[in-house]
Amino acid sequence: MNVYNKIVKMKKISNFLLLLLIFPIVAFSQEVSPVKNVIVMIPDGTSLSVYSAARWFKHYNGLGEGLNVDPYISGTVTTFSSNAPIGDSAPTGSTYASGVLQQTGNVSIHPEVSDNDIFPVDGNRTYQPAATILEASKLLKNKAVGLVVTCEFPHATPADFSAHYYNRGNYNAIAPQIAYQNLDVLFGGGNSILTDDIKQHFNNKGITLIQDDKDALLNYDGDGKVWALFGEKALPYNIDRNPDRVPSIAEMTTKALEILSEKENGFFLMVEGSQVDWAAHANDAATMINEYLAFDEAVGKVIEFAKKDGNTAVVILADHGNSGFSIGSRECPGYDKLSIDQLFETVSGIKLSANGLESILIKTDPANIKNVFRDYTGIDITDEELQTLLSSRNYQEGDYTKVGTSNNIAHNILNILNSRMCFGFTTGGHTGEEVLLSAYHPQGDTPKGHLTNVQVNEYLQKVSGLDISLQELSDRIFVKHSEVFNGMTMKTDKSDPAFPVLNIKKGKNTLEVKAFSSVGKLNGKPFDIGSVVVYIDKNDTFYLPESLKEKLN
Repeated sequence: MNVYNKIVKMKKISNFLLLLLIFPIVAFSQEVSPVKNVIVMIPDGTSLSVYSAARWFKHYNGLGEGLNVDPYISGTVTTFSSNAPIGDSAPTGSTYASGVLQQTGNVSIHPEVSDNDIFPVDGNRTYQPAATILEASKLLKNKAVGLVVTCEFPHATPADFSAHYYNRGNYNAIAPQIAYQNLDVLFGGGNSILTDDIKQHFNNKGITLIQDDKDALLNYDGDGKVWALFGEKALPYNIDRNPDRVPSIAEMTTKALEILSEKENGFFLMVEGSQVDWAAHANDAATMINEYLAFDEAVGKVIEFAKKDGNTAVVILADHGNSGFSIGSRECPGYDKLSIDQLFETVSGIKLSANGLESILIKTDPANIKNVFRDYTGIDITDEELQTLLSSRNYQEGDYTKVGTSNNIAHNILNILNSRMCFGFTTGGHTGEEVLLSAYHPQGDTPKGHLTNVQVNEYLQKVSGLDISLQELSDRIFVKHSEVFNGMTMKTDKSDPAFPVLNIKKGKNTLEVKAFSSVGKLNGKPFDIGSVVVYIDKNDTFYLPESLKEKLN
């Protein structure tokens, strides 16, 4: 080893020891009484300043004082990836779900070793799926499980709790896993992502599928499993939502609680305010505040349920910050002299998101754009601003993470809006500050102080009363097929490369296992495997339950 490499190695070791002092990854030591029901609520990408702005917004508009979450704020969480202090929703949410630090793009899976790892990564486990608190609740405690989101159902955060893959964007691998988890409840978006195979599986399992029908969801009174999806992909922003056709996150959450609370063994539910993050990426202050307030309404419903139930714990926390949002900016001098009108009058008059206004302006005659802009924002735009809108590139931006930075019409709408307000943004991306932690427990056993995302997961394991750790569960249900069927005849059918099928033969018995499914075939007859089978093409490996080998004995 040369001198340079020795210096680099010593520096990494020194940095690692320093990090251990700053962010100790130790066992969560607090004693916690297990409860019957556990609810995790994630306002995605919500920085501390969003809470502040939402409170002032409510005060200014006569909507009451404070937030539903306020009495339950108990600490902060440092949330990060295995190799980066600023996290993406996939690895950060996955750590909450599984307790395993992961890299950008990872969905509840052990990461690859990198040169930038903040904490040691076990290279022997690379690509092994990491069992989640949702899966453990179902498999170890026989609880009902559910997801409520406002994004498309295979998006990062819902996938974090119910699927496993190294690339969050591969919906072909993620969507079927979520479907084959046989969730008791899933409410969100993503009708266009449903495949014929998923729909057939729902029919086979008696899972009710409700599509774009709010009344059917809210009036559902069956006792079976139910999915309700709205829109082709994500639901609209709450500020743009037609309340007659699309339910609010509070309405979906209330219905999920109604259904899940009927289950004898209790339940695990994850609720995500998915699009606070999207509005933050866009630097859309009005929409961000509105999205958070919609989420906080759902918080109120959950806390009300938990208090009445007496056997429910609730954990509420963002997965990361976003945008560097601030109340006050360098464009508004005299920060301590700014009145509440100067800060909140303009934002209170905005009636649509920038995306919602964009969808109207692209259909509006140029001669009428000034009037339409004023109708929805209360702002009179200049001739120069009108020309900027008319010259916007392609009018629309398809990637929600780039709305705030590319020269699309929504971005230019936001430039106009933000020039009239005293809010600041430092970026169109995620940020690395701590996020607020809030919690409720019937006996007061809530996490307090400053935690890491790993410790949040340790709390969830304790409060769920798991009999074994998530790592032990992973080593039971996500074992390499070469180990499970060692000594048997194995062959992989890749005629459909997206969904390889593993065929195993022992004596006269044959077993067929399909990637991303929880249904196998023994001698041609279907049976429920119990957990999803994950296939990783990078190492050509199926990860599946160790108990499957018993099927061939």
